[in-house]
Amino acid sequence: MVLGYIRMGISGLCSVIGMGVAISQQTENEFPPWEEGVMEIHHINTGRGDAAFFIFPDATTLLVDAGDMSETHPRTLSARNAVQRPNGSKSPPEWIVDYVHQFFPKGGAKYLDYAMITHYHDDHFGEMDAGRKTAEQGPYSLTGITEVGNLLPIKTLLDRGSDYPIDLKDGPIQKELAQDDEYSMVTTLKNYWKFIDHQGRNNGLVHETLEAGARDQIKLQRAPERYPSFRVQNIAVNGRIWTGEGNATYNLFSKGDYPGENPLSTCIKISYGNFDYFTGGDISGIDAFGGTDPHAVESHIAPVVGAVDVATLNHHGNRDSQNVPYVRTVRPRVWIQQNWSSDHPGEEVLRRITSTALYPGERDIFSTVMLQANKDVIGNRLGTYKSQQGHIVVRIYNGGAEYGIYVLNDRSEKREVLGKYGPYTSR
Repeated sequence: MVLGYIRMGISGLCSVIGMGVAISQQTENEFPPWEEGVMEIHHINTGRGDAAFFIFPDATTLLVDAGDMSETHPRTLSARNAVQRPNGSKSPPEWIVDYVHQFFPKGGAKYLDYAMITHYHDDHFGEMDAGRKTAEQGPYSLTGITEVGNLLPIKTLLDRGSDYPIDLKDGPIQKELAQDDEYSMVTTLKNYWKFIDHQGRNNGLVHETLEAGARDQIKLQRAPERYPSFRVQNIAVNGRIWTGEGNATYNLFSKGDYPGENPLSTCIKISYGNFDYFTGGDISGIDAFGGTDPHAVESHIAPVVGAVDVATLNHHGNRDSQNVPYVRTVRPRVWIQQNWSSDHPGEEVLRRITSTALYPGERDIFSTVMLQANKDVIGNRLGTYKSQQGHIVVRIYNGGAEYGIYVLNDRSEKREVLGKYGPYTSR
């Protein structure tokens, strides 16, 4: 339910009680600084893939993904792909770090308590090419998460591991994968493992595989006793699905059965008081013929995720995602689309997530970017979006009882506030 709706442009000035530091105390287009008890989720748009920066209520930090698609691909530089934001003076990972520095809690050393890679695709963890620079302090090249971690220390790095359902470090398996490896996943993984090894031996990096069913692997590091209602529930990884009871899980894929990277994505649910947020990487729920796939990850996780306040669109809103059972069950008040391609979203996906036949009530949709090709196809349905361009920030306050959405200028290094929506009441 929305208690009120506020739209603030650069020329306007608004103040909302309870959304942190009052906007009237700042310039009219400045995002309010983080303060104790507030949780923020920053969906960062670089035009080169996913990145989301989380500040938990006690200032514990998490980065999910660090996309960095190679500029050597015609796809990346075509009209099908978003342009780099805010400009090309820095690499996408450098812009991610620049963003984190701007909004990092004041007063403390800047580092990431956690970083998590959902899966091993270029738009989520980077891509090696001949132009990547070698790190001065280690035997690895700089792309995606390795460049982020080279500039901003990471305490704990989580991913889906490398040994299930296939052993990605096995030579024959690598050779087989490399035969159809247009975006250099194997080469990038080898570089990623060099980064992990070096950072672990020299800088104390802890590397862990996300554990499906766990609810204490990602936790508050500074003042957990002050926020007992906060938790991160690991829902799925590698097709291992949490049952909803204790730490019990079951497998969708057998050892040796490799379905591609997307279905193996890490999926987590973050809760703070009454507020719930879900993000699931590139999982999907539509089969090759366009029908609902009851065996897909979306179909299996929906019952244990349940209704949430905010959800990111799985697989950027690609037409193979957001199946009917998933949308009906998760039914967020706010959908957030992290995208970079004219494939995102599929028009049929937009029909499902806006359908009041699948779940009643209002819902708002925000996108980091919407390309002209997709605007032409979607047409009148574009009116369902509250914003089609910019960094999207969810700011949760009052112990998780309320939240608001800010849209920040992704064309500017200052990242001014372009719009503010809410407050919304958490479920």
